[in-house]
Amino acid sequence: MSNNNTKQRLGARKPVVLMSMGAQERKGHAYQVMTHKYITPLVELSGCVPLLAPTCIGVDDLEQYLSMVDGVYLTGAGSNIDPALYGQENLTPTKGQDRDRDLFDIPLIRAAIARGLPLFGICRGMQEINVALGGDIHQKAYEVEGIDDHREDSDDPVDVQYGETHKVRPVPDSWFAELMGQAEFPVNSLHGQALDKLGEGVEALAYAEDGLVEAIHLPAVEQFTLAVQWHPEWQAAQNPHSVKIFQAFGDACRERAAQRQQ
Repeated sequence: MSNNNTKQRLGARKPVVLMSMGAQERKGHAYQVMTHKYITPLVELSGCVPLLAPTCIGVDDLEQYLSMVDGVYLTGAGSNIDPALYGQENLTPTKGQDRDRDLFDIPLIRAAIARGLPLFGICRGMQEINVALGGDIHQKAYEVEGIDDHREDSDDPVDVQYGETHKVRPVPDSWFAELMGQAEFPVNSLHGQALDKLGEGVEALAYAEDGLVEAIHLPAVEQFTLAVQWHPEWQAAQNPHSVKIFQAFGDACRERAAQRQQ
């Protein structure tokens, strides 16, 4: 869908979606960042306006942020969640962490669910949702018997890293299977960690060929909820499955925005 068509369909006011930022150090200075590849499909495919929230300042203003938005979008990142937050020792100490984001996003997820806000997560965002609801993580999924190595090769060009590497199978007869319109479809894979025990109310929506959970939702809540382990944001406009996902999230945010205006 083109930008012009999206604007015509949406009218004057677009839904506002909160995106939590992440930490990055550059030349001795601490930055808060968000990657273009996550923002672009939210604007162009979902038809939403991003509100970027810095996570380095704590959660004192969290409710005010949520009062201004029609949805929450939790992106991937280069950092892992602190395992102490799900009761484990850190088995990957050389991998970067972002505790400010952890301590912002976990209460954000719980508050967004309580407010009835549409919720969409990618990669780390999916893992955050699971942890926020009491689940845990395979810290080294590539060492779990029967599970494939889902990591990318960092020496490859970016286009190769984000290339399709395995297939995902939606749960038959689920709303996600209906949305995707296929019994299986190919995805990219760039993660060393993965969901283990599912959190309270978390239900699998799709699996990888090796049985790893690749998509989840919260069927007991009324609002749209979806999180995926792969990266649909990568060149999203060129991928029909990514387009469907981002448009479905945008539609849910528009519905929420319409309710706010009543």
